[in-house]
Amino acid sequence: MIQTLDRSARESATTPQHVAIIMDGNRRWATQHALPAIEGHRRGAEVLREIAAAAADAGVGYLTVFAFSEENWQRESSEVGALMELVRSFARAQARDLCAQDVRVRLLGRRGRLPAVTAAALDELERGTARCRGLQLNLAIDYGARTELCDAVKALAADVASGALSAAAVDERVLSRYLYTAGMPDPDLVIRTGGELRVSNFLLYQIAYAELWSTKTCWPDFDRAAFYAALQAFSSRQRRFGR
Repeated sequence: MIQTLDRSARESATTPQHVAIIMDGNRRWATQHALPAIEGHRRGAEVLREIAAAAADAGVGYLTVFAFSEENWQRESSEVGALMELVRSFARAQARDLCAQDVRVRLLGRRGRLPAVTAAALDELERGTARCRGLQLNLAIDYGARTELCDAVKALAADVASGALSAAAVDERVLSRYLYTAGMPDPDLVIRTGGELRVSNFLLYQIAYAELWSTKTCWPDFDRAAFYAALQAFSSRQRRFGR
């Protein structure tokens, strides 16, 4: 198993500044192993810790992971409850290690529907890592790109109506300041595990020019070797941006 990028790969690879991951396949992995769905999610949380470390080691600046979508609220209430508890547990358990690794955590998404104890744990994790200056780990929880765009347009329209912003001044740069990802570079690379070929309402505005990389490997089996394979595939592509 490849645990680190070799020296030649580090020197020759064009490392993406921002990697986004759709962590798919947790439930399928659990079914394949005759386990409850929550065990797939639990294993997925462990993999996230490993991949965050791998991203930091590779020199990635931002890692955004799709942890819980707006649509996921439609799942069985028992599974949703277990997922919320898993998020709370992850936030509590990983705070010290993430600080030690100089990882800053940000939450992307709406917070109002999260259980109070889960929201409190995530808020504490954000505050506790706020001064870290290494990798920024963005957790997209109760996130939907269309909702993000609606929130951005509402806030922008309010500023125009109040006179704080001129409508004539609105351009892509201004609009980006109203997104959940304000102040961050757009993703260079989007990884999707589990074999599906869709973006599932994830960062729709921000990934306009991102490179896409998909693997049939379910998220609980994704490892450093697979992550570095994605980075190396990215480094071999020519990004023309329409030119």
